[in-house]
Amino acid sequence: MSLITNINGIPLFTTIEEAIAWGSANGLSGYHQHSYQGQQGYMGGSTHNAATGSFNSNQQTASTPATMNFTQNNSGNNSNSGGGGYGGGY
Repeated sequence: MSLITNINGIPLFTTIEEAIAWGSANGLSGYHQHSYQGQQGYMGGSTHNAATGSFNSNQQTASTPATMNFTQNNSGNNSNSGGGGYGGGY
């Protein structure tokens, strides 16, 4: 497993397959994308809200807001979720 980091206690992986496998194990379907410190990563769950709502963790990794951009994959269509950063677009 290639873990990049955790965002809000949820793992961010280097491959879509890892993200989907984690999501499936945690009752989620699909995946969405994050850019973390210039590296593209994948997270289980079709949206960030779905991922964070289904998994409670006390472990969180601090992240610099300016380094993260959020994109979600809904039914195979990638779309920019807006906000441009951690505070508004997820």
